[in-house]
Amino acid sequence: MERLDKFLCGAGAGTRSQVKQMLKEGRVTVNGVPEKDGGRKIDPETAVIALDGQPLGGMRRAVVMLNKPAGFVTATQDDTQPTVMDLLPPEWRHLDLKPVGRLDKDTEGLLLFTNDGDLLHRLISPRKAVQKVYYARHEGQAGPEDVEVFERGLVLGDGTQCLSALLEPLGPGESCVTVCEGKYHQVRRMLASRGMPVSYLERRQEGSLTLGDLPRGQARELTPEEIRMLEEA
Repeated sequence: MERLDKFLCGAGAGTRSQVKQMLKEGRVTVNGVPEKDGGRKIDPETAVIALDGQPLGGMRRAVVMLNKPAGFVTATQDDTQPTVMDLLPPEWRHLDLKPVGRLDKDTEGLLLFTNDGDLLHRLISPRKAVQKVYYARHEGQAGPEDVEVFERGLVLGDGTQCLSALLEPLGPGESCVTVCEGKYHQVRRMLASRGMPVSYLERRQEGSLTLGDLPRGQARELTPEEIRMLEEA
């Protein structure tokens, strides 16, 4: 059994305050009968819940892309620091979205969220080899030997073995790095291990998705086609 107002929020009808107003206006029916009490317990498996005459299912699937700015930790909550959840519009916060992988506090760029546990697992699993492309500014300049070591799969100072990665030198102090896993501070540590400490890092692509013209600090929902392409990646 579940509260009616909680069910409505989870089904994407709106925020808590919006759902409260919908109920007050008599726009919600339970088994064909108008219901204004958000605290009423209903069984989502058997009850027919409708908004403005349109039946509602359970919580809708959602996948969101954020252009993360620096200064926010990738966590659903933190007692001392602002989190990436603070950047999502209020109307999405009832959808039980969770970050897909992590970007550290100082790293910017593409960060996905979803309430689809299966999709989240596929995107972060190294076995699925979903490619993630990062732009880095760093000390020094990457050369052919660095490219070869990245391709072989370098070993970090603590013994961590990295899978094969693509290092593309862009010029003095600039490179693109493509990885298919997400170990702790991996790209920063990989470049530092080759004498190229990173001063700026931005994730620009995940699978087939790119930031496009999404402004820093803003988020948008993916289209069904974009979700399909992600699943195929």
